[in-house]
Amino acid sequence: MTDTRDNNLVFGLDIGTRSVVGTVGYKLSKNSFVVEAMYSKEHDTRAMLDGQIHDIYKVTDTVIDVKNHLEQMIGSKLEEVCIAAAGRVLITRTVECEIAFEQEHMVCDEDVYSLDLKGVEEAYISLQDEIKSDDIRFYCVGYSAVGYYLNGYPISKLAGHRAMKVGVKLLATFLPEEVIEGLYTCVEGAGLKVCNLTLEPIAAINVAIPEKFRLLNLALVDVGAGTSDICITNDGTVTAYGMIPYAGDEITEALARKYLIEFNEAERIKVESTKKKTVAFTDVMGIRTKLDSTVIWDDVKEEYEKITENIAKKIIELNGNKPVSAVFVVGGGGKYPGFVEALAKNLNLPQSRAALRGEEVLTNVLFKQDNIRKDSMLVTPIGICLNYYNNKNTFANVKVNNYKIKIFDNSNLTVADAALAIGIKNTQLFAALGKNLAFKLNGKEHVIHGRAGEPAVIKLNGEDSSIIAPIKDHDEVEIIVSTKGEAASCTLGQLAGEKSAITVNVNGTGLSIPVKMTVNDEKVSESYHINSGDEVIIEDHIQLADLIMYADLDENATYMLNDEIITKASVIHENDDIVMKTEVKTVDNTKKIVEEINEDDNELSTQDKIQDKTFENAADISSIFITVNDTVVQLKGKKKYTFVDILDFYPFDTSRLGGTKLIQTVNGVPAMFTTPVKEGDDCKLYWIN
Repeated sequence: MTDTRDNNLVFGLDIGTRSVVGTVGYKLSKNSFVVEAMYSKEHDTRAMLDGQIHDIYKVTDTVIDVKNHLEQMIGSKLEEVCIAAAGRVLITRTVECEIAFEQEHMVCDEDVYSLDLKGVEEAYISLQDEIKSDDIRFYCVGYSAVGYYLNGYPISKLAGHRAMKVGVKLLATFLPEEVIEGLYTCVEGAGLKVCNLTLEPIAAINVAIPEKFRLLNLALVDVGAGTSDICITNDGTVTAYGMIPYAGDEITEALARKYLIEFNEAERIKVESTKKKTVAFTDVMGIRTKLDSTVIWDDVKEEYEKITENIAKKIIELNGNKPVSAVFVVGGGGKYPGFVEALAKNLNLPQSRAALRGEEVLTNVLFKQDNIRKDSMLVTPIGICLNYYNNKNTFANVKVNNYKIKIFDNSNLTVADAALAIGIKNTQLFAALGKNLAFKLNGKEHVIHGRAGEPAVIKLNGEDSSIIAPIKDHDEVEIIVSTKGEAASCTLGQLAGEKSAITVNVNGTGLSIPVKMTVNDEKVSESYHINSGDEVIIEDHIQLADLIMYADLDENATYMLNDEIITKASVIHENDDIVMKTEVKTVDNTKKIVEEINEDDNELSTQDKIQDKTFENAADISSIFITVNDTVVQLKGKKKYTFVDILDFYPFDTSRLGGTKLIQTVNGVPAMFTTPVKEGDDCKLYWIN
């Protein structure tokens, strides 16, 4: 085979459980293929089971025999071969996973791709856990989303929606590496070099379902001897593969039990009943019987209906729990009368939407051998040859971080696929958040997210790239994995911030008073580092007692809130206006004076005593002169004065805040409202920003 390939012979081998079929041909034009020679040979022993090679030497001998016969038929040497892995060895896993965002996020295509990739990774891990071995590797040959979830609710398409978290239920299909290695070993042992490898379902699709129809949601079923292999197409590609262990042999065994005959005789009856009107056989008792083929079909109807019921269930499962638009059947087992009709019934499809593909899809295939009959059994062998032209190599050889790896090419290979194949996890491709800090704040769950790390640095063939960039055979990928951000950390003071204190207005002046803060019912400092699981309380109020203590106010004063007298246990909130009133003893308190006079035992008249006592109390009241902001102010009406009395005699607007901080000093020393002032003191009272 040369690089041009036009009119050059292509050698394809269909290495099956029961036989090996070799096909040699060439493409005559875009739509036609010429088969120069075809030869089939059954295995002498059970060298293969369910599509997997068990005795490499026996299978190699069969391949050598088929190769030698074909070389004699075409008169030339065969050196390269196209092969296919059986669909029955594929393994499927269904997983559910989700990605949470730090805050509400607009979902983009890359987020969806990352979510799918995480599902594939979890499916692979599930597979490895099941087999309990790290020595067996698998190739992911396809995956499809069964359903997506937006904030926990089902949705058909995620991109473009805002979400806190997204999820997917994903079906992934894997091919064991040992199956591939076994096939390669056999053909290489026969002196052949693999030039192309595909999957049998893909090979069958190349013939049974023209490319123009693959945009439709279709199912292809290859009914063989031991298994029925299934693949699903949609949007131009194969989205899922599957297998059930029920196929033609179940019908053969049913005939053997029904007619008391051995397996090979039952197989002959099964095949001949599809070609002849009557079939004769002799049972183990030596009784000779001749039956109409229709009777034979009726005798195994229950068996093939059971097979088609299981196939239908698997198709619906692989298709995301919904029916396909149509189904096509290939392989010898599907040729049995009533089989396709029963499958359509179990899929709830019209009979016209289920068909056996054989001669009608081989019209553009020309056979030079006269004894070749076009039917469904030839679809896969011909498809293996045609796949050589459609896909140059379905395993791509890629170099990742200078390591050479082989990846199954499902026509949608990306950098991320290469990363997973080399063992780089999905989480290492995206900037990871540090560990979150989860605790309770005022009785409610509260989470502080860890910091984001650095995203992965990706280069494709030396150029900056991304995880969704497509790759092909011989590409070189360089990946510097992402880093994990720092774990979340927070002190009590950082958490509280401005809420660590409230502002209360006392007689029009704003005072900042700290609120009560506890962790796990204990009072701690603001430097305390919060731990996950802590229960934090940050109150949004104080009590009057707290205000009096922190602001050093008069305990004996009367305090009012909203024109009502409040007690030390009363609750005060942000920006509450508190009025503080102190009691003043005045000279017109005649009743008090009279009471004091009555206790006086001197000999003066009552009127004289009133006059004397009045002058005595008047002497207790004095006025003083002080300087406020360089202005002389007289304070009067009391015996003693504190800084707050200045507000009664000096014009200072207490109805609004004039800055961020109130300055109060007496003789240059910071003062509180309760600080005493005396004659001649120099006081300052003003706002600063």
